[in-house]
Amino acid sequence: MLALRLARGTHPLVLTRRLLVAAAAAGVGFLLLCTLGYAVGHPAHSSASVLRLLWCALPLAATVQFAVAVARTDPSTRPRPGLSAVGLGPARLTAIAAASTAVACTLGSLVALLFYLHLRGDITGLPFDGAAAELLAADQPLPLAAALTLLAVLPVVAATAAGLALRPRPAAEAPEGAEKPVPSGLPWGVALVAVGLAVETYAGRGGGDGVPLPGRFDGSPLGVLVGWVLTAVGLAMAGPGLVHGCGRLLQAVRPGATRLLAGRVLMDESRRIGRPLGVVSAVISDTLAAATLYDADRGPTAFGPLTGLGAALVLACTTATLLTAALESKQCRTHTTEALLRLGAPPTVLRTAALMRAGALLAVFLPLTWAVARLAALPLTG
Repeated sequence: MLALRLARGTHPLVLTRRLLVAAAAAGVGFLLLCTLGYAVGHPAHSSASVLRLLWCALPLAATVQFAVAVARTDPSTRPRPGLSAVGLGPARLTAIAAASTAVACTLGSLVALLFYLHLRGDITGLPFDGAAAELLAADQPLPLAAALTLLAVLPVVAATAAGLALRPRPAAEAPEGAEKPVPSGLPWGVALVAVGLAVETYAGRGGGDGVPLPGRFDGSPLGVLVGWVLTAVGLAMAGPGLVHGCGRLLQAVRPGATRLLAGRVLMDESRRIGRPLGVVSAVISDTLAAATLYDADRGPTAFGPLTGLGAALVLACTTATLLTAALESKQCRTHTTEALLRLGAPPTVLRTAALMRAGALLAVFLPLTWAVARLAALPLTG
């Protein structure tokens, strides 16, 4: 109840972010219900149903990541003077953040259930009554307990992840974004990218049966999909190290004040920005590889509607997470920015430093994403 009352007085931009979380949760819930409908309509294809359910884990993970990023930037969950005196200490604020995340995801899940029942024809009186009755196995009764269980997965996981991310930490523990000499994930990330590309090459030469997935995305051997996952994980792990390296490059060779400021900010924020940036790079590279492969083989009919929905959810959620992380980084630098302005730093210096940071990141991540995408598609297109 307290989380709902705080939501009433929240800034419209914060409410918009929460509504975006609810929309993403609705998309994931609809995918899960479609998987349940396939299992109900094809009881003999249990293995294909399990693979479809596992495939839904990707958009679910992307939505959870986005929900946690939104919870981290929620101003109502930040400790402020006087709140502890009324019983709103760090632990209580963390519980409020987790409850707000659960409410947004539950709202999206309920919308997904209503839309799914409407397309099945169970709810009438609106446009598109029963428009997808055959696809959603409307001739079979919907197991309500299974549907509610699937829809409860995302709110529970997202609320738990938000609570763990915002939990009170000891004073001696380094906060999120605090930097060591260098982030340690770069070597492991490069190694995973190399292993993933090697697995894809081996699987592409050896062939194999296609993996049944939603839509028509079912022609790739399992080894190729495993290689893509390893490559994506490697890029995500290497992201903070690459951002840290971009900051060092900006400060190289007799830098001026603007380059020093831009490079130092990238180094300080490499963990906060690097992880979502690496995830976005991984998602884009895999999307480009899949589009290149299936456009070459089967043309525009390669992707089905559910595959497109899942890919759109993953891409939208990861991009929104990156933008939210950038907003969080800007909020954390508020005091530093105000101090620089009080010391007489012109606003143009801050804007130029921001452009330098964006240019350095694009100069590194765009070619890297394109190269990994080409190498990932090469084993099967060649």
